Amino acid sequence: MKIISWNISLHPDVKFVTDTLDLLTAKCPEMPYRMTIHSDQGFQYQNYEYVSRLKKNRIIQSMSRKATCLDNAMMESFFHILKVGTVNNNEYKSYEHLKNEVSKYIYYYNNKRIKTKLVGKTPIECRNLSDQLVS
Repeated sequence: MKIISWNISLHPDVKFVTDTLDLLTAKCPEMPYRMTIHSDQGFQYQNYEYVSRLKKNRIIQSMSRKATCLDNAMMESFFHILKVGTVNNNEYKSYEHLKNEVSKYIYYYNNKRIKTKLVGKTPIECRNLSDQLVS
Protein backbone atom coordinates (compact mmCIF):
# COMPACT_ATOMS: atom_id res chain seq x y z
CA MET A 1 0.00 0.00 0.00
CA LYS A 2 1.31 3.41 -1.00
CA ILE A 3 -0.01 6.64 0.48
CA ILE A 4 -0.85 8.77 -2.56
CA SER A 5 -2.59 11.71 -0.92
CA TRP A 6 -3.15 12.80 2.63
CA ASN A 7 -4.21 15.78 4.70
CA ILE A 8 -4.62 16.80 8.32
CA SER A 9 -7.30 19.08 9.68
CA LEU A 10 -8.36 20.48 13.00
CA HIS A 11 -11.95 19.96 11.84
CA PRO A 12 -13.05 16.72 10.14
CA ASP A 13 -15.66 18.42 7.97
CA VAL A 14 -16.76 18.12 4.33
CA LYS A 15 -14.20 20.68 3.14
CA PHE A 16 -11.44 18.57 4.68
CA VAL A 17 -12.40 15.42 2.77
CA THR A 18 -13.14 17.20 -0.52
CA ASP A 19 -9.81 19.07 -0.34
CA THR A 20 -8.00 15.77 0.23
CA LEU A 21 -9.86 14.18 -2.67
CA ASP A 22 -8.83 17.15 -4.86
CA LEU A 23 -5.18 16.52 -3.91
CA LEU A 24 -5.57 12.89 -4.95
CA THR A 25 -7.23 13.61 -8.29
CA ALA A 26 -4.60 16.25 -9.11
CA LYS A 27 -1.88 13.61 -8.61
CA CYS A 28 -3.75 10.92 -10.54
CA PRO A 29 -5.77 12.74 -13.22
CA GLU A 30 -6.04 9.84 -15.67
CA MET A 31 -5.75 6.55 -13.85
CA PRO A 32 -5.28 3.53 -16.13
CA TYR A 33 -6.85 1.29 -13.50
CA ARG A 34 -9.87 1.32 -11.25
CA MET A 35 -9.47 3.23 -8.01
CA THR A 36 -11.44 2.59 -4.85
CA ILE A 37 -11.50 4.86 -1.82
CA HIS A 38 -12.46 3.19 1.43
CA SER A 39 -13.68 5.13 4.47
CA ASP A 40 -15.79 4.77 7.55
CA GLN A 41 -19.40 5.97 7.56
CA GLY A 42 -18.66 9.50 8.75
CA PHE A 43 -21.14 12.15 7.63
CA GLN A 44 -18.50 13.87 5.50
CA TYR A 45 -18.05 10.74 3.35
CA GLN A 46 -21.79 10.54 2.72
CA ASN A 47 -22.10 14.21 1.78
CA TYR A 48 -23.47 14.95 -1.70
CA GLU A 49 -20.47 17.10 -2.71
CA TYR A 50 -17.96 14.38 -1.77
CA VAL A 51 -19.93 11.56 -3.42
CA SER A 52 -20.41 13.67 -6.57
CA ARG A 53 -16.67 14.30 -6.85
CA LEU A 54 -15.98 10.60 -6.52
CA LYS A 55 -18.41 9.83 -9.35
CA LYS A 56 -17.04 12.64 -11.53
CA ASN A 57 -13.55 11.15 -11.20
CA ARG A 58 -14.76 7.55 -11.70
CA ILE A 59 -13.65 6.54 -8.21
CA ILE A 60 -15.56 3.77 -6.49
CA GLN A 61 -16.64 4.44 -2.93
CA SER A 62 -16.36 1.72 -0.31
CA MET A 63 -17.47 2.11 3.31
CA SER A 64 -16.95 0.02 6.40
CA ARG A 65 -19.95 -1.46 8.09
CA LYS A 66 -20.90 0.31 11.31
CA ALA A 67 -18.47 -0.41 14.16
CA THR A 68 -16.42 -2.81 12.01
CA CYS A 69 -12.83 -1.60 11.86
CA LEU A 70 -11.76 -4.91 10.31
CA ASP A 71 -13.39 -3.82 7.04
CA ASN A 72 -10.57 -1.30 6.75
CA ALA A 73 -7.81 -3.28 8.45
CA MET A 74 -5.07 -2.14 6.06
CA MET A 75 -5.63 1.56 6.79
CA GLU A 76 -6.22 0.94 10.49
CA SER A 77 -2.82 -0.79 10.55
CA PHE A 78 -1.21 2.13 8.71
CA PHE A 79 -2.72 4.65 11.15
CA HIS A 80 -1.32 2.62 14.04
CA ILE A 81 2.14 2.63 12.42
CA LEU A 82 1.85 6.38 11.74
CA LYS A 83 0.84 7.15 15.32
CA VAL A 84 3.68 5.06 16.74
CA GLY A 85 6.15 6.71 14.36
CA THR A 86 5.01 10.28 14.94
CA VAL A 87 2.29 11.20 17.41
CA ASN A 88 2.83 8.84 20.35
CA ASN A 89 5.37 10.05 22.91
CA ASN A 90 5.98 13.32 21.03
CA GLU A 91 4.91 16.87 21.68
CA TYR A 92 4.54 19.29 18.83
CA LYS A 93 5.02 23.02 19.16
CA SER A 94 2.35 23.78 16.60
CA TYR A 95 -0.10 22.32 14.14
CA GLU A 96 2.38 23.08 11.33
CA HIS A 97 5.14 21.20 13.18
CA LEU A 98 2.87 18.14 13.48
CA LYS A 99 1.94 18.38 9.79
CA ASN A 100 5.61 18.60 8.80
CA GLU A 101 6.52 15.53 10.88
CA VAL A 102 3.64 13.53 9.40
CA SER A 103 4.78 14.55 5.91
CA LYS A 104 8.31 13.33 6.63
CA TYR A 105 7.00 10.07 8.06
CA ILE A 106 4.76 9.37 5.04
CA TYR A 107 7.74 9.97 2.75
CA TYR A 108 9.73 7.50 4.87
CA TYR A 109 6.85 4.99 4.83
CA ASN A 110 6.49 5.11 1.04
CA ASN A 111 10.17 5.34 0.07
CA LYS A 112 12.41 3.88 2.78
CA ARG A 113 10.47 1.55 5.08
CA ILE A 114 10.94 -2.02 3.89
CA LYS A 115 8.00 -4.35 4.40
CA THR A 116 8.28 -8.11 4.80
CA LYS A 117 4.90 -8.57 3.09
CA LEU A 118 6.34 -6.79 0.05
CA VAL A 119 9.29 -9.21 -0.07
CA GLY A 120 11.74 -6.66 1.33
CA LYS A 121 10.58 -3.80 -0.89
CA THR A 122 9.16 -0.39 -0.10
CA PRO A 123 5.63 0.52 -1.26
CA ILE A 124 7.12 2.70 -4.05
CA GLU A 125 9.39 -0.11 -5.28
CA CYS A 126 6.47 -2.54 -5.25
CA ARG A 127 4.21 -0.09 -7.15
CA ASN A 128 6.92 0.60 -9.75
CA LEU A 129 7.45 -3.13 -10.29
CA SER A 130 3.71 -3.65 -10.62
CA ASP A 131 3.44 -0.81 -13.16
CA GLN A 132 6.27 -2.33 -15.21
CA LEU A 133 4.55 -5.71 -15.29
CA VAL A 134 1.28 -4.14 -16.44
CA SER A 135 2.94 -2.10 -19.21
